Amino acid sequence: MSKYLPIFLSRWRKRGLPALLALAIALAIIVTGVPSYGFSWRDLLLQGIQVIQLSNLSDQQEVGLGRQINQQIATQVPISRNAALNGYINQIGQRLVMKSDRPRLNFTFQVVDDRNINAFATMGGFVYVNTGLITTAQNEAELASVIAHEIGHVTGRHAIQQMRQQAISQGVLSAAGINQSAAVQIGVDLAIRRPNSRSDELEADRFGLSNLRQANYAPIAMVTFMQKLLAQGGSGPAFLSTHPATSERIRLLQQQIDPQTASVGDGLDKQAYAATVRKLL
Repeated sequence: MSKYLPIFLSRWRKRGLPALLALAIALAIIVTGVPSYGFSWRDLLLQGIQVIQLSNLSDQQEVGLGRQINQQIATQVPISRNAALNGYINQIGQRLVMKSDRPRLNFTFQVVDDRNINAFATMGGFVYVNTGLITTAQNEAELASVIAHEIGHVTGRHAIQQMRQQAISQGVLSAAGINQSAAVQIGVDLAIRRPNSRSDELEADRFGLSNLRQANYAPIAMVTFMQKLLAQGGSGPAFLSTHPATSERIRLLQQQIDPQTASVGDGLDKQAYAATVRKLL
């Protein structure tokens, strides 16, 4: 340990508090003997503030990590450059965010230029909607129901919980946290490749349905969109692989919707929606 001390004292003079915090973390691990799954204490010491804690991320830290994940996602999926279409999705999204459980989080909504029916989200409020999903929805309320569901994943901090589980299973989680680079890689994989758990899907449904109501969209749209996907048969759209829209989910949603008010709210005008989408695409 003594031979590394001059190095860290030099770095502390240059970097100040961050280096001191890194030294404190490493010393705590050495003294207490807390087990490390992916990094030695020397690795953690050298990485300093690049090691992040998943258990107590602040909103600012979550957005920062989400921004890095988003940068990587943008290299793997075709983000649309259609400013008008992105603006339309953002308008719907921000209307929902204002009535969500995390209205102060700086959400970012983006269109993916892909005909597959899909939508996904990652931590920090980054939400993605495929053009194929936009054209499959028959009205704005159906489109809003999917966006509300994705917002539900963010408000439930599902990506953070999944990242922690993946980091443990991959052996890259230490007593101090996870390397930032590893966290970004896991975050990208979770967002675009791995299905959400049943419990996360049901919670996102509950959050999304409540959000849809609060934003004054007709709640029945969440059910009709899921029914539309299931009716396609066969292997189904990509959305079903990451968001398994089962009959159970539809049944539970129907139980939460009062038939008397199911169609009360905005967004059910099919003709208006079709005209908007034609103009934007």
